[in-house]
Amino acid sequence: MPKVLRIINRFNLGGPTYNATYLTKYMAPEFETLLVGGYKDPSEENSDFIVKNLGIEPVIIPEMRRQINPHKDFLAYMKLKKIIHEFKPDIVHTHASKAGSLGRTAAYHCNVPIILHTFHGHVFHSYFNSLMANTFITIERRLAKLSTKIIAVSEKQKEELAGKYKIAEPEKIIIIPLGFDFTRFRENMAEKRIKFRKEFSVNDDETAIAIIGRLVPVKNHAAFLESIKYVKEKSSKKIRAFIVGDGESRADIQALCRQLKLDYTDSITENKPATITFTSWIKDIDYVYAGIDIVSLTSLNEGTPVSIIEAQAAGKPIVSTIAGGIENIVIPGETAILVKNRNINEYSRKLLSVVEDENLGKKLASKGWDFVKNKFHYTRLVEDMKKLYNNLLN
Repeated sequence: MPKVLRIINRFNLGGPTYNATYLTKYMAPEFETLLVGGYKDPSEENSDFIVKNLGIEPVIIPEMRRQINPHKDFLAYMKLKKIIHEFKPDIVHTHASKAGSLGRTAAYHCNVPIILHTFHGHVFHSYFNSLMANTFITIERRLAKLSTKIIAVSEKQKEELAGKYKIAEPEKIIIIPLGFDFTRFRENMAEKRIKFRKEFSVNDDETAIAIIGRLVPVKNHAAFLESIKYVKEKSSKKIRAFIVGDGESRADIQALCRQLKLDYTDSITENKPATITFTSWIKDIDYVYAGIDIVSLTSLNEGTPVSIIEAQAAGKPIVSTIAGGIENIVIPGETAILVKNRNINEYSRKLLSVVEDENLGKKLASKGWDFVKNKFHYTRLVEDMKKLYNNLLN
C-alpha cells in the first residue's frame, strides 16, 4: 500500500482543512495517509472538530505557524524531516504556502520520489507590497522545480500560476477542484432558517445579507460596508447585514461602521437587532445559509472561496467580485452576479438589484445546487486524486 504524507499549514475553518481531511479519510484503503498540520492562528476559529468527526488524529507541529519566523520555521523543517525518515512516504503532498515551503524542501532533501503541492490560493497580490510579493513569487518558482506536479484548484488559478506569475510550465500544473460534503446544506433548512432568524431577531420582512470569512484586509470588508450603506439608503426593503467570521481587521471594520454611520452590534456581548451584526465564527455554518437571503463576497484575491460553493449548495443568490478562481466555481449571471474588483459603485448597484428583485434572487438561487452537487463533491475530489497518484506511481 503506497504511503502518503499530507502536510497542511494549519487546521482553520476553510477549504484546505476540509479537503486535506477528506483526502486523508477517504483515500483509504488504497493509500495509507499520515496527516500533519501546523499551529492555528489565535485569531482563527478552531476547526479540530472537522478532523475529529472523521476519526483522524493528525500530528501537530507547533512551530509551523502562519507568520514567518526563521527559528521556528527551521525547527518545523527538522521535525518534518524526522517524520519523513520514520514514515517513509511514497508521496509527500503539501497544502498551502507554509506547508508547501517547508514540506517540499524536507521531502526533496529526504529523496521522496513524488512531491506534490496544492495551491489553495496565493499571496502574489493584494496581501503584501510588491517587494514581498515578488519575493514569494521567486520562492515559489524554486519550490516548483522540486515538485513532481503542482495542483491548481481552478482553471483561472492555473492561468495565473503558469502565465501571469510563471511559477511552473503549464504541463506541470494539474487542475483538481475542491470537494465538499453538502449534506448539511440540503437537510432541514426550513427549521434551521427559523432558528437563525429567531436567534438574531430577523423579522420576516427583512432581507438578510451575509459575508462569510476571515476578517482580514484582502477580504475587503470596506467594500461590503459601503455597499450595505448604499442599499440601505436606496432600497424600499428593510435589510440586515451579517459579518460572519473573525480576524485581525475586526476593530478596523467596526471603526468604519462608525465612520459610515452604520449601527452595529457584536452578537457575542450584545445580541440585539442592528444594521450590521458581527457574529464571529459560527461552527454550524449551514444554519447561517438557511437563515440569510443573499451571500456577498468582496475579496481582492481568492483561491476557491468556500462560502461561494456552500451558498450555491444551500440555494442562495450570490453577488461577488471577480477574484481568483471565482469565475470557475459559479455560472456567471446564472448562479451569481459578478462585478469587477474595486468597482464599489457597480457592486452596490448589483447588490441592490438582487435585494429589490425577488424573482432575480430566486433565479440565481435555483441553479446553484445542480451546478455544484457533482462538480464540487468530495467523492469526485477523492477519485481525481487517486487517479493522479496512481498515474505518478506507475
